[in-house]
Amino acid sequence: METKKNISLRVATLCFFLCVSVPLGLTACGKPPLYQQQAYVFGTLVEVSVYGAPEAQARQATQAVLTRFDQLHRKLHAWQASDLSRLNAAFAQGKKVAIDPELAAMLTDATAISVQSGHLFNPAIGKLIALWGFQSDVPQSRIPPAADIARLVKARPRMTAIHIANSHIGNGMAWSDNRWAQLDLGGYAKGYALDEAVRILKRHGIHHALVNIGGNIIALGQHGNRPWRVGIQHPRRPGTLATLDLNDGEAIGTSGDYQRYFESNGKRYCHLIDPRTGYPASGMQSVTVLVSGLNAGTRSDAVSKPLFIGGRDSLRENAARMGVAHYLAVDATGRKIVSAALASRLRY
Repeated sequence: METKKNISLRVATLCFFLCVSVPLGLTACGKPPLYQQQAYVFGTLVEVSVYGAPEAQARQATQAVLTRFDQLHRKLHAWQASDLSRLNAAFAQGKKVAIDPELAAMLTDATAISVQSGHLFNPAIGKLIALWGFQSDVPQSRIPPAADIARLVKARPRMTAIHIANSHIGNGMAWSDNRWAQLDLGGYAKGYALDEAVRILKRHGIHHALVNIGGNIIALGQHGNRPWRVGIQHPRRPGTLATLDLNDGEAIGTSGDYQRYFESNGKRYCHLIDPRTGYPASGMQSVTVLVSGLNAGTRSDAVSKPLFIGGRDSLRENAARMGVAHYLAVDATGRKIVSAALASRLRY
């Protein structure tokens, strides 16, 4: 029988690999069409569902979304040749490097979110993530030397050490005044991709769709005469923890310890690293947030991280700090914590 560890390693091998999309078909004749395609991207299953559009239009729009996802994974890959890895190489050498306006805007936004979170959301700790073996198709499954962890924590790599100039007039320049800063946008890219998907779908005349990137989900319009209904993954067993109706423009993001992790001496070590300690966060099993408004996809992905890393005791404080009123968390003991704003919308 396949162990949880083996399952987690198998999932990890899918990282940043985009396979040929698989159309899942339409509804029966006479009913409004539901067109779906699946792919693997950012290390997880992606599903795009389009409701109420002709098949040819839905197919063309969905393919445009998946093509854009492929572009993003090539641009943002943390450990293979990419625009991001080129930046990291320059930072490590203390050099300035050209940066395009899109990536400059992403890093500027990620820095603002990082500061808002008190640096619990910190995409500059790529060296720590790599040290723990999570910048690899197959995690190394071993605990790094404590001295190496302490050295990276002491270096205090933060997003505020990264500087960008002149990106508003075309390609600008980027540099870091901390050579230990190494970017890993794994906690941001899926959400950004959700917002890009909505933009592309609207450009193709699609008014009703649902985009799911491994549990990070955004809704466009409705599923017929009702909202899109989604499930929130249970962190310890197959099936859903709860279901939720998503309205137009709403997004949910989940941070959990159940996909990319390894076990050593009976303890689970997940890919979500606490920048304060250098060790994987262990106070939560999962945190799901519901976000609406501008850049809902991006924020739903990013803001779930500080809530997860901060743990149960700081959950309410960190949610308020990040402007999150709707959240569902499961702590290390399996206990659910639900905000009052979200409680009435969940179904169990």
